[in-house]
Amino acid sequence: MMDFLKIPIYKALLAVAILFSISGQVHCQKIVRYDLSVNDTTVNFTGTPKRAIAVNGQIPMPTLTFTEGDTAEIYVHNELDEETSLHWHGLFLPNKYDGVPNLTQMPIKPHTTHLYRFAIIQNGTHWYHSHTELQEQIGMYGSMILNKKKEPAILTVPVILSEWTDMNPHNVHRMLHNANDWFAIKKGATQSYSEAISQGYFKTKVGNEFKRMTAMDVSDVYYDRFLINGKNESQLSQFKPGDKVRLRISNGGASTYFWLTYAGGKMTVVANDGNDVEPVEVDRLIIAVSETYDVIVTIPAVKPGSTPTAYEFLATSEDRTKSASLYLGEGVKQLASPLPRLKYFEGMKMMNGMMKMNGDLDDMGMNMSLNQMDMNVVMYPEITGASKSKKKETNNATAMGNMKMDDPGKAGENEHADYNMYISNALSSITTLNYAMLKSPGNTSLPKNAPVKELRFVLTGNMNRYVWSMDNKVVSERDKILIKKGENVRMVIYNNSMMRHPMHLHGHDFRVLNGQGVNAPLKNIIDIMPMETDTLEFAATESGDWFFHCHILYHMMSGMGAVFSYENSPANPEIPNTRLAQRKLFADDRQFHFMAENDIATNGNDGEAMIQNTRWSIGTEWRLGYNDHHGYEVETHLGRYIGKMQWLMPFIGFDWRYRKMEMGEVETNHFGQRNTKDKRSILSAGVNYMLPMLVTAQAEIFTDGNLRFQLERMDIPVSKRLRMNLMVNTDKEYMAALRYIFTRYVGATAHYDSDMGFGVGLTLNY
Repeated sequence: MMDFLKIPIYKALLAVAILFSISGQVHCQKIVRYDLSVNDTTVNFTGTPKRAIAVNGQIPMPTLTFTEGDTAEIYVHNELDEETSLHWHGLFLPNKYDGVPNLTQMPIKPHTTHLYRFAIIQNGTHWYHSHTELQEQIGMYGSMILNKKKEPAILTVPVILSEWTDMNPHNVHRMLHNANDWFAIKKGATQSYSEAISQGYFKTKVGNEFKRMTAMDVSDVYYDRFLINGKNESQLSQFKPGDKVRLRISNGGASTYFWLTYAGGKMTVVANDGNDVEPVEVDRLIIAVSETYDVIVTIPAVKPGSTPTAYEFLATSEDRTKSASLYLGEGVKQLASPLPRLKYFEGMKMMNGMMKMNGDLDDMGMNMSLNQMDMNVVMYPEITGASKSKKKETNNATAMGNMKMDDPGKAGENEHADYNMYISNALSSITTLNYAMLKSPGNTSLPKNAPVKELRFVLTGNMNRYVWSMDNKVVSERDKILIKKGENVRMVIYNNSMMRHPMHLHGHDFRVLNGQGVNAPLKNIIDIMPMETDTLEFAATESGDWFFHCHILYHMMSGMGAVFSYENSPANPEIPNTRLAQRKLFADDRQFHFMAENDIATNGNDGEAMIQNTRWSIGTEWRLGYNDHHGYEVETHLGRYIGKMQWLMPFIGFDWRYRKMEMGEVETNHFGQRNTKDKRSILSAGVNYMLPMLVTAQAEIFTDGNLRFQLERMDIPVSKRLRMNLMVNTDKEYMAALRYIFTRYVGATAHYDSDMGFGVGLTLNY
């Protein structure tokens, strides 16, 4: 007390004022609490009840609303019999609350509660979702709206886009890894030889397979329904003619890009990924997986005596298979123009011109970036015109080789026809949003004089085996990327794969260098198209480990990602056992996938079973005759795929066979060696290599000194549902088969085998 009396009066008054100020701030601080109960549920989007995951009994999950300055307290009650997690997409928060299981926290165990508590220090349209395995695909996604302290006075609607498949997502993932083309059949995108011939694209189809490519597609999965706010079609009748409505749109789809169009006129884009941009009017935009856009639309005024109208806001999947609709207003429904079917063979021809024989894309000196040059634009009939059968094919490679793009900030200004052939805004009166059109209303420059760390990444992938990577490394194969607090980090990313990839950085916004100088837009997702290079930069201001990954769910689970790790970060209390956590994190892309096929035919039973992951494959083939003369044969190979394109697979094997030989009968191969098919139980070593035309060449040496060379081509797409198999080897064996696909699991086969003769039967697939 005596010490306090010795303090000058002005200092005492200042201390009291500070105490009152702190007290007032604590008193005014608003804690917003949500309790989220995660439960199994049953949904029926297609007429068939299916398992899903609901939060508080609903899909999508509840919209969470906060105001900048609030403190969020979110209690997640996991009522499932499996682990879960929640990630707050695009939010700045302490690392331990980011919601990535086995990286920033351990998974939320079944029948436990986990608290996420963090301050809301930003605003904008965001969303949240499970980051555990494939749970996002079956219901765990929802809107998250962070309001400014003073929001503009405009009618606002949260909109979250998604998709639904009746198939178990684990089965979807398995089928993708096994190169099953059932999804292409369902989408009408098989691009078979009969279709190529009938449309005048036989040379294109041959050229495509000569470069070891499969059919062209723009998406991986066939979906049964597309949804807006959990419904395929809905109406908001509260809006009146003349109203302006702000749609706060999040793409919560697992793997679908959506084209957005509006029947009432143009859309004004005012924000992207939770950050304001200078308003820009467009006729349409494509929203990447996990991106958010704020767009303002106007309900057109009604002339006296006219009928009230509800205008369609249309979300169409990028592959144009289906759509979802939200009608704004009350009255007669005014439809948006549907997007026509893609010209797949034009896309295939484009691919042929882009791809080198070694599997790399040929950028041919072009400086493509910012989505200005859409490499799929040749497939859009609304821009390039309707498809024409039997037309003369042009050489895309030559045309593309003539293109120049020295200044990506001037897209559309170059009058060279070949250059403009991939710029939609130069080809059409339709204005399509691209990243070069986005401009921040404020200065987004990074701190000056900070050290710069430049990182370069190449996005790589193998569509045949569905392995997606960065620099040909999946997550489990690469070290953490070390960065230091206080650095400016610059990322230069080139997409050397045939798919577009929405790359997302957790916990940070980055500047997209797009020609807008100090007003470069801020984003947390960058959609990178094939052959595109984009440059991003951000200030390293955090600590801990942050995930950077492709947000197509099945690409992420297949390994396309990396971990940014701040050096000298304190230990994360949510990860008590770092080795265990890392092992579980790496398990995603190391997962094995099973496939099997069995042909039950009149001349015997033959089939194969295989289990494989990113690099390894274990496969068994069998042929079982109904008598001793036909005998039986079982071959098993264990191999590891090598190289960026994984065309090469060394293996070790075991061959076990028996066939009753006639008196004096001796079989020899083309090398003059006896085959000893009568009794054979022998080890081997060899190599598989993918040749042009997707032919697998196999060279194998057995421990008895015998050699065998084999050529095999499976699943030649004769027509939409008819497939052909061919095989010949130096053991004087050969095979030819035709298989007609009825359903995902069932087909009919007719085949001839040199050992077993001719047969017809039923084929079962898994």
